[in-house]
Amino acid sequence: MSIQPAPVRVADDKPAARARRSVRKVTELKQYLLSIYQPDGDPPPPEVLEPIMADISALDDELRASGAWVFNGGMYPPDTATVLRATDGGVVVTDGPYAEGKEHIGGFWVIRAPDLDAALGWARKATRACTLPVEVRPMVDMPGD
Repeated sequence: MSIQPAPVRVADDKPAARARRSVRKVTELKQYLLSIYQPDGDPPPPEVLEPIMADISALDDELRASGAWVFNGGMYPPDTATVLRATDGGVVVTDGPYAEGKEHIGGFWVIRAPDLDAALGWARKATRACTLPVEVRPMVDMPGD
């Protein structure tokens, strides 16, 4: 089952219209999300983490130099998350992650690549750099993008 985002509305504004996704656009994807899956718990000790962070920094530099880099970021642990859920007449706010699990997204890159094979090539470098699983997902182009 897929979760569909609700249109965003502020105060008494009219509901926002959902953007239509074109099937044709899905075949022309140029951006990919590379998500790093990190186990829950404390980070590794500095003597382990520092070389990993140096490898990630080198990969960031390579992505930028190649023109593939769009955006990247690291995430705080899932217990820092806040989830907002639309209800019949309001919004319920809860502390903690949306889903409980043994691993979480610890960081990510958004990259440009000509095709999935090229994105997978960057993901191979990413998983070697961070020593963790990296998921690759194509991003849907929205009208006007």
